[in-house]
Amino acid sequence: MISFHDESKINAAAFHYYKCLVKLRAYVNDNYSSKITVGDAAGVMGMERTYCSRFFREKVGVSFTVWLSLIRLRAAITHIEKHDCTISEVAYEVGFGDVRTFERHFKKQTNITPREYAQDVRRALDRKIA
Repeated sequence: MISFHDESKINAAAFHYYKCLVKLRAYVNDNYSSKITVGDAAGVMGMERTYCSRFFREKVGVSFTVWLSLIRLRAAITHIEKHDCTISEVAYEVGFGDVRTFERHFKKQTNITPREYAQDVRRALDRKIA
């Protein structure tokens, strides 16, 4: 399983302890492929945008945008492993606004590009079949 650099910074317990974060996680899990802003998160959590941003970072350990990116990247990994599609299709399917942003976030978190990961997955599948 591929890991992301910023995942180790996340306080996962916060998503069980704070009801507003439980609601936000459910909302994001259902809507990560759509455009979601900090303002949207604040609305779901019932907070003002600036306070929401600070609260999220203090309780979770990373910013909302980093966390959302990690959710989308985890979905992208699953998509790459289960579907034969282009990297741009994966990027848009999981909610990234453009392919370059997706590739930049993926490489920053994993040290490889999404294309390299997809090639690794295909090679592993070919070895299993052979």
